[in-house]
Amino acid sequence: MLTVAVLIAVVLGLVFVGSKLWHGMSGTPDDFAGEGVDDVVIQIHEGDSTTAVGKTLAEANVVATSKSFVDAAAGSDAIAAIQPGFYRVRTEIPAALAVEKLADPSNRVGKLTIPEGRQLDDIADVKSGAVTDGVFTMISKASCVDLNGEQKCVPAADLKAAAGTATLTELQVPEWAAERVTAMGDDHRRIEGLIAPGTWNVDPDGSPTSILSSLIGTSTTHYTNRGLIETAANLRMSPYDVLVVGSLVQKESTPEDFAKVARVIYNRLAVPQRLEFDSTVNYSLDRQEIATTDADRATVTPWNTYASEGLPATPVGAPGDPALEAAEHPAPGDWLYFVTIDMQGTTLFTKDYEQHLANIEVAQRNGVLDSAR
Repeated sequence: MLTVAVLIAVVLGLVFVGSKLWHGMSGTPDDFAGEGVDDVVIQIHEGDSTTAVGKTLAEANVVATSKSFVDAAAGSDAIAAIQPGFYRVRTEIPAALAVEKLADPSNRVGKLTIPEGRQLDDIADVKSGAVTDGVFTMISKASCVDLNGEQKCVPAADLKAAAGTATLTELQVPEWAAERVTAMGDDHRRIEGLIAPGTWNVDPDGSPTSILSSLIGTSTTHYTNRGLIETAANLRMSPYDVLVVGSLVQKESTPEDFAKVARVIYNRLAVPQRLEFDSTVNYSLDRQEIATTDADRATVTPWNTYASEGLPATPVGAPGDPALEAAEHPAPGDWLYFVTIDMQGTTLFTKDYEQHLANIEVAQRNGVLDSAR
């Protein structure tokens, strides 16, 4: 009887070993070896668990199985460094290497940071000639990724074209902006201000329309969550107009004066009196400086508040939260005029026009309004 039992155990052992050998040779391996085969881009979403990340990697053939990634991550401190976003990794790499690659910031792609006040188009400084990248160029640069030695980018020109031709639904334009965006026709600047400042993720594999749609949709959520719709209602204004006011505040002043400049805007609109803001003249120019020319101030554009009544047709840049906060909660005051009088940003406010002219003379003596045109 003992001999038979031993024989059965041996046979079962051989069957088990043979089965493992067969799966190892012809089935899915538990883990890959080596440095990988091809570059791919994968996305990690906000709130993804380690298991969810492992599943994403397994579906992209980066790791052999989701479990192998989970097991490798369990023994690694690097997993805590992995942030939501897009990452360039290699297919068919060991799970431990996948953890290491995702934790390395140099492998993150598509990270976009838009500064407060940035406008869609590139602008050049009149004096220095230095070019400041606009949002379209920044998105294009953020979209660039090297895959197997070949760089791929979404051209800024394609983003600009999509901004003017895609439908409002495709771009996820919020309902509260739809009328004003439609009024701009196919002008790409119709989406100005709808992409908020901040750090966002750009899909390097996305189309120009899908990239803009994602950014506008995410920005709309940001504006909604911070209470733009409710505060606009309290001001008896549209959320879009509050966004426009916020963009003017952002362009015309420094943070310590945001709320006072917002009050000047509302006071002038109430008179009514033209805003006559140089930022609205500069907006449509590709070469800008603080001082504007008589000819430029006289040119009628959808934005020039020297030549037209009321607010500009769109925001003149991307207002940050502090500027929006000022637009929503302006300081109390009766000012109608303001001017920055020195290079340190000192700004004087007054209700009296004659006093304003005297303040302008101070600014001129200090060279603030000198032109290099």
